[in-house]
Amino acid sequence: MTAYRALALQVRTQAVNGSAEPRALIASAIGRIAAQTAAAKAWVGPDLRLVVLPEYVLTGFPFGESVAEWRTRAALAPEGSEYRALGEISRSNDLFLCVNAYESDPHFPELFFQATVILDPAGECVLRYRRLHSMFSPTPYDVWERYLDVYGLDAVLPVARTELGNLAVIASEEILHPEPARALALRGAEVFCNPTAEASSPALTPKAIARRARAIENLAYVVSANSGGLDGLPIPGDSTGGGSELIDFEGRPLAQAGHGESLVAAAELDLAALRRFRRRPGMGNLLARVKPALWAEEYGRHDVERPDELASGPPTRQWFLERQRAAIRRLYGPDAT
Repeated sequence: MTAYRALALQVRTQAVNGSAEPRALIASAIGRIAAQTAAAKAWVGPDLRLVVLPEYVLTGFPFGESVAEWRTRAALAPEGSEYRALGEISRSNDLFLCVNAYESDPHFPELFFQATVILDPAGECVLRYRRLHSMFSPTPYDVWERYLDVYGLDAVLPVARTELGNLAVIASEEILHPEPARALALRGAEVFCNPTAEASSPALTPKAIARRARAIENLAYVVSANSGGLDGLPIPGDSTGGGSELIDFEGRPLAQAGHGESLVAAAELDLAALRRFRRRPGMGNLLARVKPALWAEEYGRHDVERPDELASGPPTRQWFLERQRAAIRRLYGPDAT
């Protein structure tokens, strides 16, 4: 398949933070997504083959809860009923569904990870990515040696080779970091799914600028789904919402949504055109002009955020803050913070 339509489905999120029945809210969210995905398929057309959902669309985000509390309240089991229900959405609509959720892991029972999963038209998981950059949530890098022992590096930076091309995930604010996108592009990624929950604006925001940059420098499509609003927390409900968009491999917006729930951010992805561009010699073929060995050597000289810093037990919010202060001191000297 060299051309198909993709949709960044802008869905409103119901936070589970204060709920007495958080699992019921998660089930309700899956039901709403099922109905909206089916309606989107009918609206956009049978060539809609990829739907990307917003960041933490089933639960919202931790708002002062401890790691243990949030794991119990909001984390999905990798083989659990919620993923089976999401798989039924992709199966019944004959499409690939990209969903971002908090996830438990039997190998790390005291933690949770923020995961993004891509489910294929058979309802099976073809990609599971755990976010590597997060201010206040555990990541694989915090338990790096053990994580690599269990899963290996290919699972840390996965690329799914599918009938829709080579799919990969850049979660939320990781779009601001050039390294994940470049590593995934070097592994063959052609389409970046970018679930996010961010403040949008008529002006270009840092993340909007970054989406265009990641598309241009890696010659890849970006399908970025932002929230359609957030209920259940004491912040204005439209603070994170609007602006879902699809960016082509030359950094041009193909479709953009306004505020509120929306299926407007849908467009055709032309893999044949992308592949022709990647194989065309010229100044614009930035991916073919990369010098990985040079930058690997330079990066290796610097000591910033370190792996395996989470020694034992679930981290507190203070632990995350102190880790960053230590990294700032290594960057700028002992008097920096």
